Amino acid sequence: MKNYLLFGMALCSAVVLSSCKSQESAYRQAYEKAKAQEREQSAQNNGEAVAVTPVNGGSEQTVSVTPVTTVPAQDTDNSDVRTIPGGVTVVNGEGLRTYSVVVGSFVTQANAEGLMSTLKQKGYAARVVKTNETINNHTGWYRVIASSYDDKASAIQSRDELKNTYAGAWLLYNK
Repeated sequence: MKNYLLFGMALCSAVVLSSCKSQESAYRQAYEKAKAQEREQSAQNNGEAVAVTPVNGGSEQTVSVTPVTTVPAQDTDNSDVRTIPGGVTVVNGEGLRTYSVVVGSFVTQANAEGLMSTLKQKGYAARVVKTNETINNHTGWYRVIASSYDDKASAIQSRDELKNTYAGAWLLYNK
């Protein structure tokens, strides 16, 4: 009885282990497909013709590959530029140009003018403007503008320099 049990277990083990054998053809097909893709990729980089062998066992075909040329995108900056509905009124300083760099927003005019004087000491043509925006149930904010420019590129450059000190600096578009 023990012999039959041992023989049955050995037979079951042999069947289980042999049935888990992977199919070599599936691995070979995957390998050939990967190699063909690799050849195509290298040919695209070199701009030459490639010999491609289909995975399903067809005949070898030569395919001419035309290299793709890329054109760099225009150097446009799609930076966040905001407008303030209802416009702004200059409270202290020069008038605004088309693009301005805003570095602070205050509820009280005294705080805004304090930051403005700090910026003027650093050499900026700072100014304070008042808006009619309602933010957090408070209407009438004082925005501190560090610099104002006619072109967007100069304003972006100034904003990027100011972001080291004033992390929340942003661009205001004044129509």
